[in-house]
Amino acid sequence: MKTRLFLLMFLFPLWLLAQEEEDPGVIINGVVINDVDEAELENVNIVNLNKVIGTTTDKEGAFKLRASVNDTLYFSYLGFRSIRVRVTNDWLKYDYIKVKMTELGIALEEVVVKPVQLTGYVEVDAKIIPIYDNYRYRIAGFGGGYEGGKQQPGAVTKVLSALFNPADFLYNVFGKRPKQMRKLKQMKRDDEIRNLLQSKFDRETLMAVLQLERTDIDEILNNCSYSEEFIKTANDLQILDAISECYEEYRILNREKK
Repeated sequence: MKTRLFLLMFLFPLWLLAQEEEDPGVIINGVVINDVDEAELENVNIVNLNKVIGTTTDKEGAFKLRASVNDTLYFSYLGFRSIRVRVTNDWLKYDYIKVKMTELGIALEEVVVKPVQLTGYVEVDAKIIPIYDNYRYRIAGFGGGYEGGKQQPGAVTKVLSALFNPADFLYNVFGKRPKQMRKLKQMKRDDEIRNLLQSKFDRETLMAVLQLERTDIDEILNNCSYSEEFIKTANDLQILDAISECYEEYRILNREKK
């Protein structure tokens, strides 16, 4: 009897978790508007942070997205403050929901570009022109190439050291956030999210889904031997693939260790 009771106490939370994970949700309809003049906003990016699926608004600001009660939707739009909205029961009861976004004032700082002054002498100019030694690789289905951390000396060594040193940054990020890290694969499978990340450079969507700060993302890439130049200039899709690759290396090495 005690054994059966123990099994029930052990299996019931797992059953509840399975039910929660299997909940497909329903299609919700809404419109995104400007908080000031209530004008519809086109091409607003929307990501369900729980189900890791995304969409964008059409010309009328309308959108459709699958969600469940208590899911968090992340809205981002250039020039507007990004917001998170929790799906409540009334979203399912009413056919159309209005989401208002607040516009931001964007001030661009003056940028001074210093050209390289060439002399015309090959021997001298060869020493003046900056050389970037970054390794590069390609993402399947993506036009450009960019550097790959695993190709640089010491990349695997850094990941390996994270397994044997519990105080290491990668251990603390990857080892203690398995649920968030598993979302990396889901993000890569969703075409809407991939298209969104390919055009973004602010890391906001990645921060929201992975529950990390901008400094944490930069530190992950640094520990995976990506250069400062890559960290500063890569788009969010490239950053996603870089973190995903580093995490897969971590998992493989972790299994070998065990």
